[in-house]
Amino acid sequence: MSRQRRRFPTIYSTLMRENSKAFLKGMGLTDEEIERPHIAVVHTGGDMSPCNMNLRDQAQHIKTGIYGAGGFPHETPVVSVSDGLTMAHPGMRFSLVSRELIADSLETTMRAHCFDGVIAIGGCDKNLPGLMMGMLRVNAPGAFVFGGAAMPGRVGGKDVTVLDAFETVGRMIAGDATRDELEDFQCRSIPTAGSCAGQFTANTMAMVAEALGLSPVGLSMMPAVYTDRQGRLRQIGKLVMSAIAGDTPLPREIVTRTALENACALVAATGGSTNAALHIPAIAHEAGIDFGLDDAARVFARTPLIGNLSPGGRYLARDVYEIGGTGVIIAELIRSGHIDGSALTLTGRTLEEEVSGSAAPDGEVVRGTDNAIAPNGGVIVLKGNLCPEGSLIKVAGLKKLRHRGPARVFDGEDACQSAIENRNYERRDVIVVRNEGPKGSPGMKEMLGITALLYGQGMGEEVALLTDGRFSGASRGLCIGYACPEAAIGGPIALVRDGDMITIDASPDAASITLEVDEETLERRRAELPEPDFRRLGGVLEKYAAVVGGANRGAVTHSGAVDTSGDID
Repeated sequence: MSRQRRRFPTIYSTLMRENSKAFLKGMGLTDEEIERPHIAVVHTGGDMSPCNMNLRDQAQHIKTGIYGAGGFPHETPVVSVSDGLTMAHPGMRFSLVSRELIADSLETTMRAHCFDGVIAIGGCDKNLPGLMMGMLRVNAPGAFVFGGAAMPGRVGGKDVTVLDAFETVGRMIAGDATRDELEDFQCRSIPTAGSCAGQFTANTMAMVAEALGLSPVGLSMMPAVYTDRQGRLRQIGKLVMSAIAGDTPLPREIVTRTALENACALVAATGGSTNAALHIPAIAHEAGIDFGLDDAARVFARTPLIGNLSPGGRYLARDVYEIGGTGVIIAELIRSGHIDGSALTLTGRTLEEEVSGSAAPDGEVVRGTDNAIAPNGGVIVLKGNLCPEGSLIKVAGLKKLRHRGPARVFDGEDACQSAIENRNYERRDVIVVRNEGPKGSPGMKEMLGITALLYGQGMGEEVALLTDGRFSGASRGLCIGYACPEAAIGGPIALVRDGDMITIDASPDAASITLEVDEETLERRRAELPEPDFRRLGGVLEKYAAVVGGANRGAVTHSGAVDTSGDID
């Protein structure tokens, strides 16, 4: 490709800019080091959660690789919000917001300092898409790295994750667990640094990064604490130096419509987090590609479920790594025609070339497509008069796909959580939690606390839960989220009343959600809706609510991709 692009010399390229060298020398750089390519090592490391706590250590290995390959690394940490520590209280409003802050921060440091390239390292759920979005926005040579999952804990001779701790709270309320059992799970479910061990949002988006071609194939499922990571990380530093020399493609040449469809296929095949259908359109938006929930739905519907992964299945990230990593799944989906192997990756090779040496599915953790767990993917988009622009349900592991029952309506998560804790609901209810969408919350809360309570009480598939907010990748049961349009902008979910009958059919042929109320009644209710009252919030939530779009298009906050090549003199 040979089209070397250097950005960094811009900062000292004229006499008026020469003083920049004083700051560089103030950091200890020599004249020779100033002339090198300069790479931002952007990470979300810190002491806010197990997901983040060893990312800075990993960044040091990347920096060593960059320097050894003739570059100069600049470590630039950015904000991160722990989903685990913000669950079930107002802090969760900041989780999805942090995705935008991360993308904005990466863009800001890259464009302000004119760095030549970027390596981004993330651990928790919103870190991953936020960093990838920022990479596409600046379109500089770069690579994305997932910091890896934690090892599972062991309780009673079985592997456990933090989901077991969450659901034990529900079992305690139901009288089926003790405080000692809960403390056992709390002490043992996260024994090492790393992200949640199941196929929740972090591991789903880590696989997405490989399928998109932004991350080296085979690294993401390696546990965070494995020392084998160190050499791989140093190699990534060298790889980005090659990209700066013009030998490999830029992010927007990698993330094409084909790559986005490949990513959706991998989500469906592994029963991945419904959050992926929020993040993949947002990544597409940064690449200048019109790709929404409907586009994802078409791929989900045509892709078989082959990953027996938690929470819908049994196995964890470590188990995927032990059978050969994400490449095993990608290679099988290429073989069956569900992924297009001609898509480019950050190495300049095709995805098919990258996975050519992958092992065959083991038949237990990952099956072959000719022996799929289900003929359609583990994530389904539901539409109907209640959610005309779509909603999402994870069907992997569900025993039943149809439900009909009366609505029990709550305006906000807090009221619903209180009712669930007090078991103030009935079998067959469709529990509706509204005004938790991107604009209405604002911030689109994730409701693992409620779904875990329901499952712990043995009601995970006896009631349905519908919201214009989000669910955790760890959520399971009849959980339908991302209802679009949201209540705050007058979506049909705002018109539901207690006792209204709702029919849900998550079978692939139907994929529907229907409010059994006649149109005349709905129009009367719509006319009676009060004017939206977006209270004064101050700070980041106020700014977010003012600009955020709908969940069906990724809940994005700006108009889309622009050419940043003009940043270079």
